[in-house]
Amino acid sequence: MRTAIITGSSRGIGKSIALALGREGYNVVVNYVSNKGLADEVVAEIRSAGSKSIAVKADVSIREEVIHLFEATVLEYGKIDVLVNNGGIMITKPIKEATEEDYYQLFDINVKGVFYALQEAATKLADNGIIINFSTSTVKLMLPGYGLYSASKAAVEQMTRVFAKEVGRGISVNVVSPGPTSTDLFLNGKSDEQVQRLAGMNAFNRIAEPQDIANLVVFLASEKSKWITGQVIAANGGMI
Repeated sequence: MRTAIITGSSRGIGKSIALALGREGYNVVVNYVSNKGLADEVVAEIRSAGSKSIAVKADVSIREEVIHLFEATVLEYGKIDVLVNNGGIMITKPIKEATEEDYYQLFDINVKGVFYALQEAATKLADNGIIINFSTSTVKLMLPGYGLYSASKAAVEQMTRVFAKEVGRGISVNVVSPGPTSTDLFLNGKSDEQVQRLAGMNAFNRIAEPQDIANLVVFLASEKSKWITGQVIAANGGMI
C-alpha cells in the first residue's frame, strides 16, 4: 500500500487531492495547521471510501513541525511514497504597497515550507518515490498585484528543477502550476467581474475546479509518470 503526505489538505485543492488519492487506495496523511475539525472530516471521508488516513498538525514554515509530519507518517505507515507540497498562502498587493510582513509570510510558508519538506524527503521518502510541488500560472502572467506571490512560487519551480537532479534514488520531482481555481484562497476578495475576466483568459471560459487539479496529481503520483521529472506542468485550461 502506497502512502502519501499532502500538505495543506484540510480544504481547497489539497482536500481534493487527498480524497482523490484515497479513492486510488493510498494511505493518506492529511496535514493541517489550525482547523482540526476540517482535517478530521477529510480523514473520515477517506476512511469511508475504504482507505487509511490520519490527520497530522504541522506548520510547514517551522522545521521541527515538518520533521514531526514525516516522523508521524513513518511511525503510522512505515514509509512515505508520495509527497505533495500543496500548502501555501496568497497575498496580492502591488509591490510598492507590500509590507515586510507580507514578504516574510509568503516566503516562510511558500518557499521555506517546500525547502524543509524537500530536505526531509531526501532521506525519508522511499526509493523511487514521487514529489509534487505547487506553483502558479501567475509566474508567467506578470499580473499586477501578484509580484511577491509569483516570486515565491518561482523559487519553488527552480528548487524543483535542481532537486530533481540532486535527490537520486529514483525519486521524481515535478511542479503542478494551476491557473485560477475555485477555492477560498483564490476567490477571497475578488468580485464576480474579476473572476469572469480571469475565466475568459483560457480556452474553456471557466476557472478550474479543485478536482481538475487533483486529476493531474493522481497521474503524477502514479508509476505511469516516472519518466517525467524536473518539469513544471501547467493545469490552466490553456490560459498561457
